[in-house]
Amino acid sequence: MSTAAPIRPAPWRFAAPWGARGYVGDLDGPVHWIEFNPGDRPHGTPIVFVHGLGGSHLNWCLIGPELADGRRAVALDLHGFGLTPGSRATATVQRNTRLLDRFVRDVTGTPVILVGNSMGGLISLMQTAVAPGTVRGLVLIDPALPPSRQAPDRQVAGQFLLYAVPGLGELYVRAVMSRRPPELAVQRVIELCFADPSRADPAMLAASIALAAERRRREHPNAAAFLAASRSLMRLVGQRHRYWEMMAAVRVPVLLIGGEADQLVPPRPCARRPHATRAGRRSCCPESGTLRNSRPQIKSSAPCGTGWERSPPAQAEDHEEERKCSSSPAWMPRSSPLRRPTPPATSAG
Repeated sequence: MSTAAPIRPAPWRFAAPWGARGYVGDLDGPVHWIEFNPGDRPHGTPIVFVHGLGGSHLNWCLIGPELADGRRAVALDLHGFGLTPGSRATATVQRNTRLLDRFVRDVTGTPVILVGNSMGGLISLMQTAVAPGTVRGLVLIDPALPPSRQAPDRQVAGQFLLYAVPGLGELYVRAVMSRRPPELAVQRVIELCFADPSRADPAMLAASIALAAERRRREHPNAAAFLAASRSLMRLVGQRHRYWEMMAAVRVPVLLIGGEADQLVPPRPCARRPHATRAGRRSCCPESGTLRNSRPQIKSSAPCGTGWERSPPAQAEDHEEERKCSSSPAWMPRSSPLRRPTPPATSAG
């Protein structure tokens, strides 16, 4: 590994069923990440996965092994999430962007391809805008975006309103969220993020519950860290003009992926900004939420995104998804589960 920082194998094996190995490094404090296919000799541009609010390295396990073919692929736990400790001071979006910057410079080496979901999409975008030399390509999967004019999902709006109110947010996280059994905590995430909760992958569900139990045992759940992350996220996406200015400043290829059934990031803002960057492309995936499919479906087409869901039964006659999803950037591996085939000539778009 290309760093002088002390690195040691992690004692946890939550991602082992997907061929991933965990590590802990000292990057101004302990930081955990996993590496897919660690025994291979990679030659392509490294891929770094960046999870969203409340997420972890496990969010990437169903697509990581395929993307690791011929290249290094790692999934980082941000400050305050997964198996990386955090605090009110370190868990903000800004501080986690600094963590990502150091990680890609000291651990993976640069440039990298960043793949970010939700809050991780915003962090990846900020890294690309501030340090363009460290990033070769950017995949934004349902990234945190400025609020749209359409009415927000009532459950999501209510949840974030609770987080935003001083005192009330602390009370809610401590009294409700922190006391949920691991099984219930994971189930609530699935209900919020999945278009179809019945498609949750059983092995990933079990690993996520085990990780939640480990976090509770090690006292990783931290109300201050979670609220610092969510409040900094809301402040940043609330600055609409500055956000789109930052997006426009990006000069690397960008693939923007959204789910039509996403409650957290409505599809309309994604649809309106496919060319917000110099080399932006958009892929909008039907029947997908924030954490989406991760297995090939509809003949040779690849799934639209990341997460824990299994694909619905393939329907050979259904080319609508292929029509809606644009072709992918040239730098993305041809075998990538994020790559979309070019729509057939007979289809519209």
